Amino acid sequence: MGDLPLNINIQEPRWDQSTFLGRARHFFTVTDPRNLLLSGKQLEASRNIVQNYRAGVVTPGLTEDQLWRAKYVYDSAFHPDTGEKVVLIGRMSAQVPMNMTITGCMLTFYRKTPTMVFWQWVNQSFNAIVNYSNRSGDAPITVQQLGTAYVSATTGAVATALGLKSLTKHLPPLVGRFVPFAAVAAANCINIPLMRQRELQVGIPVTDEAGQRLGHSVTAAKQGIFQVGLVGFCLVFATPLCCALFPQRSSIHVTRLEPELRAQIQAQNPSIDVVYYNKGL
Repeated sequence: MGDLPLNINIQEPRWDQSTFLGRARHFFTVTDPRNLLLSGKQLEASRNIVQNYRAGVVTPGLTEDQLWRAKYVYDSAFHPDTGEKVVLIGRMSAQVPMNMTITGCMLTFYRKTPTMVFWQWVNQSFNAIVNYSNRSGDAPITVQQLGTAYVSATTGAVATALGLKSLTKHLPPLVGRFVPFAAVAAANCINIPLMRQRELQVGIPVTDEAGQRLGHSVTAAKQGIFQVGLVGFCLVFATPLCCALFPQRSSIHVTRLEPELRAQIQAQNPSIDVVYYNKGL
């Protein structure tokens, strides 16, 4: 078997991005939580494979599948424009475990103001890290600018949550359940522009189809941030919609229970065929 050809375009995703299915396969790979378990040595090995291939050097014995795997491992941990290693919780592969944890806590601890404020702060801090880590472009940002943006974003987010909670105080408890989601949606409108304000000031790189940089555009930055915001808004509703896939009070047939419990139920009340349980989150 000969060496791998150098005409594989690893600058672009493996799958056709003009189709929804292609984009879905791409993001399923990018957000794979298993990438978080990779060691620094494995990340560096993938970076070397990718950088060598881009420089025209093929690692001996490398297959096309291994090249694509290395490309996605590299993309999962390093910023595409700056080349810097992204902090662990700022990586796209951390989205599922982090959001599951934070969303669960926001849904559980929404009744008391201190715990609601704490988890809204945790959520917006996490969002701020993700928004900064996945920003577009390579324009430098000072520690002062970053600090100002973070404080403004998280303060605005928490204030939004408190305001919504006070407005729903006298409404039915069911409405209160939606406070965390409404607060997150409103807060993200504050968080995303503030954490990515540098892009709105100096613009982001624009390139031709081959990836050759042509200049910087503020208009492109605005459009990109709007699209990110729209995706974030959709994610806010994705959680309750996914939770609603199955009834909160679910059922299971007695015959599917453990033998000991099944025998106990049948001894107490033989007419019971179905039992019910709270499925939780």
